[in-house]
Amino acid sequence: MSEEANAGKALTRTVEGTSYARIPIRTRVVMPGDDLDAFILEYAKDAVQPGDLLFVTEKIVAITQGRSFKLDSIKPRKLALFLSKYVTRTPYGIGLGMPETMEMALRECGTPRILFAAAVSAVTKAFGRKGDFYRIAGDKARAIDGPTKGTIPPYNQAVVLGPERPREVAARLKALLGIDLEVAVVDINDLGGNILGSTMDKAGEKRLVAILKDNPLGQGHESTPLGIVRAAA
Repeated sequence: MSEEANAGKALTRTVEGTSYARIPIRTRVVMPGDDLDAFILEYAKDAVQPGDLLFVTEKIVAITQGRSFKLDSIKPRKLALFLSKYVTRTPYGIGLGMPETMEMALRECGTPRILFAAAVSAVTKAFGRKGDFYRIAGDKARAIDGPTKGTIPPYNQAVVLGPERPREVAARLKALLGIDLEVAVVDINDLGGNILGSTMDKAGEKRLVAILKDNPLGQGHESTPLGIVRAAA
């Protein structure tokens, strides 16, 4: 595996005085029905070394868990149509800014929680405060992924929910690889990121967010859903 950054991204980043290489792992497109363990063994087992940190995008974990839904299979209710109109859309992720993703948020998080998050957000936005919607709606809402201009087919016609039990997934993958390393399931885009589950403590997760802050795996057609963080020589 060559240690090359994705186009427009730096290979290394310095955090707290230590430089880290963020090495993308190029793979085929993960499809529903794929086995995550087999996929990780195929692409990561020969790439990782003791002391590494393997980070796995939440999307491929969710897809292998059967949490990808074709747009034409989702029938948004009127409430989803209404609420989605008030969500800010960005080039980095549609979020809940389309009826289908909002509908899935209502199903995943429950209507009362989404309505409460929307009500609080409407008030606090008027005072210039942002981010309250997702703080209240929670990680399940934040992790819902809809299609954007750069989404790889067939997921340009799909909604992918967040993964189930990401901390358990990280622990299982660490045991599967059989060496001394850490594993994290991450939700990273060009606006920021979250660690959904990992084999690290909270301090390690906070450091990883800083290391991945510029989204080294990219936002479009890079086909790099896995990456390695390694202390730079």
